[in-house]
Amino acid sequence: MVLLHVLFEHAVGYALLALKEVEEISLLLPQVEECVLNLGKFHNIVRLVAFCPFASSQVALENANAVSEGVVHEDLRLLLETHLPSKKKKVLLGVGDPKIGAAIQEELGYNCQTGGVIAEILRGVRLHFHNLVKGLTDLSACKAQLGLGHSYSRAKVKFNVNRVDNMIIQSISLLDQLDKDINTFSMRVREWYGYHFPELVKIINDNATYCRLAQFIGNRRELNEEKLEKLEELTMDGAKAKAILDASRSSMGMDISAIDLINIESFSSRVVSLSEYRQSLHTYLRSKMSQVAPSLSALIGEAVGARLIAHAGSLTNLAKYPASTVQILGAEKALFRALKTRGNTPKYGLIFHSTFIGRAAAKNKGRISRYLANKCSIASRIDCFSEVPTSVFGEKLREQVEERLSFYETGEIPRKNLDVMKEAMVQAEEAAAEITRKLEKQEKKRLKKEKKRLAAIAALASSENSSSTPEECEETSERPKKKKKQKLQEAPQENGMEDPSVSFSKPKKKKSFSKEELITSDLEETAGSGSLPKRKKSSPKVETVTDPEEAGNRSVPKKKRKFSSREEPLSSGPEEAAGSKSNSSKKKKKFQKLSQED
Repeated sequence: MVLLHVLFEHAVGYALLALKEVEEISLLLPQVEECVLNLGKFHNIVRLVAFCPFASSQVALENANAVSEGVVHEDLRLLLETHLPSKKKKVLLGVGDPKIGAAIQEELGYNCQTGGVIAEILRGVRLHFHNLVKGLTDLSACKAQLGLGHSYSRAKVKFNVNRVDNMIIQSISLLDQLDKDINTFSMRVREWYGYHFPELVKIINDNATYCRLAQFIGNRRELNEEKLEKLEELTMDGAKAKAILDASRSSMGMDISAIDLINIESFSSRVVSLSEYRQSLHTYLRSKMSQVAPSLSALIGEAVGARLIAHAGSLTNLAKYPASTVQILGAEKALFRALKTRGNTPKYGLIFHSTFIGRAAAKNKGRISRYLANKCSIASRIDCFSEVPTSVFGEKLREQVEERLSFYETGEIPRKNLDVMKEAMVQAEEAAAEITRKLEKQEKKRLKKEKKRLAAIAALASSENSSSTPEECEETSERPKKKKKQKLQEAPQENGMEDPSVSFSKPKKKKSFSKEELITSDLEETAGSGSLPKRKKSSPKVETVTDPEEAGNRSVPKKKRKFSSREEPLSSGPEEAAGSKSNSSKKKKKFQKLSQED
């Protein structure tokens, strides 16, 4: 019995499903088709055999491209060879795309089937796929499909930005529209200004020049000899400028008001700006044609080549057309009318605007148009599929058309196509090598500039970091230094010292010790003697026995006593402190007794 398997391609991977023993005829019944929508009933028909997920989005894109092109990818080959039975004759594989089915049958030998029952089963698998695969949710499957769709579309639309033919199509369409609009507006200016100066229409034929003159002249009564030089600049002809001046003096036109003249001048300025924009657009079109289709533009001109590309839809479509289609491109109505009436078919279409057909004789117009269409088809294919676009082939093809045209007129035998193409190949290789060298030089210059820019940025960043860190270090180091200097400057001033080089700690210790000795000696004298005059004499001694430097400032001893009192616990022990307290208390008691006796 033949086992039916179904291959399902999804954005997350390949799935291989096996169909249980069900008759194929019954699957096509409407009742069974409705059962596909029910998950429980669908599980009774189909079971998942294997699932091969893609490792990354890049791998998914490669497999999608392979399936669309009808190529069996290595991942698909491995899945089928691993999980399908070895007896290939007893296996029937159902696929959705007949192209990939033919590739599988050719490379692996499995019989493939599409349509009918397979389409119904794939519809159910597509509906219930997130339930068939464990760990796959509907949201993740939708995200994978969206991401793969975007990447697949980007890969298909990927092209060189400098060789975009869409810009050519839009620019040539706009150029034709501008020609129509400028002609219409110029006729309006001619009619409007012709009421005032009708003779100017006969002298000036160019529309843009007429609008410039109407804007410059304004009221014809104000035109005089002083404006003759400006008229010569605008008309580029001294005789025409003199004729305009003479006609303005004897004109039959009506007078015009100031407000009407202002409106005419403003409209003329708009027409002049449109004509200037038309010239700039034409130069843009020439530059784009030299980039996209240099051979075609060198053969028949930029305007005709751009119209051929626009009519075909793209340069690729034009390259796919045969020479017979290129010959009558643009004359479809005449062709179908001739086919309908069984008349003569047209000999040329858009290529009639080239100079070659106009130069040929009437009897040779059809022959030269056929030959020119052949060369246009070759040039479009060279431009479309060449990696480095050059105008060498277009110039050689133009020489061939010139030789063929002279052959029709004089009978001179032209060169063979093989010889011309050999010369063109040699020159094209040289031109391509030169272009590649220029591109490499430009790329090197760009890389050097980029490196210099990055190096300058890095150097600037490093200099900023280096300049900021030393300043911070200097600030942090200067702060304590300043504080120390302030302390050193304040200390000698408070102590009354003139020499700032003397250290602050040594005089403190010496003075504190001298005070202690003085205080203790005074207390011992007061304790040893009981007479009051002696105490009075000793008390001034305590105040007067100081250094001569300290005598000038009475507040200094108080501060010294404070410093000494702070340093006493550090310099003297607890026994000395207790003795000083007891002596002071005895002194107070003796003072009280003496006061009572008095």
